[in-house]
Amino acid sequence: MKLTLRDLSKRYANGVQALDHVSLDIEPGMFGLLGPNGAGKSTLMRTLATLQEADTGTAMLDDIDVLKDKDRVRKILGYLPQDFGVYPKVTAADMLDHFARLKGLTDSKQRKATVDALLERTNLAKVRKQRLGGFSGGMRQRFGIAQALIGNPKLLIVDEPTAGLDPEERVRFHNLLADIGQDVIVILSTHIVDDVADLCPRFAVISKGKVLLTGDPKEATGRVKGRIWQRIVDRDQLATVTGSGLPIVSTRLQSGRTVVRAYGESAPAQGFEPVEADLEDVYFSAVSGHF
Repeated sequence: MKLTLRDLSKRYANGVQALDHVSLDIEPGMFGLLGPNGAGKSTLMRTLATLQEADTGTAMLDDIDVLKDKDRVRKILGYLPQDFGVYPKVTAADMLDHFARLKGLTDSKQRKATVDALLERTNLAKVRKQRLGGFSGGMRQRFGIAQALIGNPKLLIVDEPTAGLDPEERVRFHNLLADIGQDVIVILSTHIVDDVADLCPRFAVISKGKVLLTGDPKEATGRVKGRIWQRIVDRDQLATVTGSGLPIVSTRLQSGRTVVRAYGESAPAQGFEPVEADLEDVYFSAVSGHF
């Protein structure tokens, strides 16, 4: 199964161009969609999840027209949005049972087997009778994946799934996504570069509704090899360095000082030293327009 997007565009009534001729080819496995907040990621995810319309363009899941055959898409779709509500007084098992009914699982034995298997897969079997209102953030996200997996979807969309998770839950969630991604198309929409670097053999960067680059994370990192430079400055120097017109890629705090990374064929200014590039450099370089 393959998802093919061609020239998808969406402009909101307030004039914001959320999608601007987006074209992507997505094969089975994990596919990362990187972009800053407001880049158009959630608009694209909601469009593929049949929750809103595109203005122009096409989206085909093999022979299924995603934009027109919404009922067919929903039968093979799993979706975990960035924000989703739960009924706080309902248990995990009862809520999954309800979702399974909505998915068309009418046989009680089959439904129970499905719910039990999903709770085991998401490491929630021991809290099956716990009310959802008492779940931690990580437990809620794993429950969200459990409901998204009902019906064995062929296309799974997860939107900012690890935002706010502690490191242990983030690792647990990564392992769960990696396991799922072996069999189906999983689109991971996020602004967290490490999530994509850890999980996805293919990715795309989107900003202001446009796809800026696509490819393999390692190959993409090779594109900026030898072109990333770093300087560590005190806080009172930061404004001078970043305001000097240099091709700044990113700034981050480290041990009370600021690490400034810049893009260039040679050292952009005195004090900058060459450093090994990573996917975060690729992402920020693309968003900043340096390549």
